[in-house]
Amino acid sequence: MQKPDPHILTIFGASGDLARRKLIPSIYHLYLQDLLPEQFALLGTGRKVFSDESFRDHMQEALETFSGDVADPARVETFLDCLYYVSIDTADPAEYARLKDKLDVLEQLLNTGDNHIFYLATPPSLYAKVAHSLAGQGLARNKTGWRRIIVEKPFGYDLASSRELNQQFREVFDEEQIYRIDHYLGKETVQNIMVTRFSNAIFEPLWNRNYIHHVEITASESIGVGDRGGYYEGSGALRDMFQNHMLQLVALVAMEPPVWADSSSIRNEIVKVLESLRPLSEEDMSSNVIRGQYTESVIRGESAKSYREETGVDPESRTETYIGIKFYIDNWRWKDVPFYVRTGKRLPTRVTEIVVHFQPTPHHIFSGQQMDELSTNQLIIRIQPDEGLLIKYSMKVPGAGYKVQTVNMDFHYSDLSEVYLPSAYERLLHDCMLGDSTLYARGDAVDCAWGFVEPILEYWENHPDHALYGYPAGTWGPQEADGLIEEKGMTWRYPCKNLANDGIYCEL
Repeated sequence: MQKPDPHILTIFGASGDLARRKLIPSIYHLYLQDLLPEQFALLGTGRKVFSDESFRDHMQEALETFSGDVADPARVETFLDCLYYVSIDTADPAEYARLKDKLDVLEQLLNTGDNHIFYLATPPSLYAKVAHSLAGQGLARNKTGWRRIIVEKPFGYDLASSRELNQQFREVFDEEQIYRIDHYLGKETVQNIMVTRFSNAIFEPLWNRNYIHHVEITASESIGVGDRGGYYEGSGALRDMFQNHMLQLVALVAMEPPVWADSSSIRNEIVKVLESLRPLSEEDMSSNVIRGQYTESVIRGESAKSYREETGVDPESRTETYIGIKFYIDNWRWKDVPFYVRTGKRLPTRVTEIVVHFQPTPHHIFSGQQMDELSTNQLIIRIQPDEGLLIKYSMKVPGAGYKVQTVNMDFHYSDLSEVYLPSAYERLLHDCMLGDSTLYARGDAVDCAWGFVEPILEYWENHPDHALYGYPAGTWGPQEADGLIEEKGMTWRYPCKNLANDGIYCEL
């Protein structure tokens, strides 16, 4: 793989959980693969007071806890020598002069070509302040070198705040410099969606309304909100998962073939899909949008508390921890093909997958074959865990007659034992270092996604009595969500942690 140009990576909020758990270990693994430039420095910054040495000690502990690969102390020490720290109040523009001084010292020391990446691992309320404070020190615009800024989700709280944030960033950065990170897009199986579609003649000719009956996408989590109750109260499943992760997966499944496999071509096609989402009417809001909230339950003999009992949650909260939506994409390829998307917390298992249900055969010639899930072919793209692909198709049961049963044909990434699979953050950070924004969300795509979600938020606000269904923790969400799929004999696929042996054992 290609090595990036020399540069300095500055992480705002470097002592926080995201940096310790994900960012520093990911950069360390890039170092182990010799994918960092020779002239490289990582500068941590935040309100906590560290010297360079104490910050390195702090990050060594993080590597030992979260990296999983610190066997060679000499290599760890060499990597830690690239780490530096400066303490500033991120909310105070006056303190950025100290940051600038530290960057100037590192530039003189390492000759990094005045190239900079700024990673905002901070609360969203600080995003615009950081951007404008960097500009105040002349650190925003590309000059002798390049400047890039990585922004974590959530990118806005609604359509208005998203547009305001975009405007704030574009006052000091060009769109090409802004990298809106969505770690789902860094997963190997997400990127494989495009390869599966566009490099296999057995799939692409069938990838349209003539051969696909419906598409369902599931992103389930077995855990509750934990200690994030305060954040989640202001977010909910619609904002936290659907607006970004889920709609990005929808776009990759539904997009037209790009002219080239480059950032501009691919992201242009993603925007076209999001622009084609059929707006939900008020009738759709009441019938095709199901929201739920997990309630107290017993899971494998252990008590699980309800969402309203979680720390930081309003005892009368109406925040959704589950969302299921049926919608359509109004374009030539997907006209009247329903998309079913659901995501939730405290479901039976942690799994993310895409299921493409193909049309049933037009005439059932075998005895007992009916129009149901068993008589339709399925392509299952498993994002996590047990990453891979599964095809379900019909075969004859050995013996007399023509009794039909569904069988599996599967591929697992774990079968590629000698292939290293980078983590999502590892891949995305390396892409940003190379200036490749393909797997980052563009501003107009974020705007389109919020434009689709905004009417749902407004409907809930204007109809406070709209149904919020309870579902026992450890189940597959509200029973009412089963009614979204209206076809006789068909329902959601209930996935297991294991991809291929789904008929043998499951979590529930």
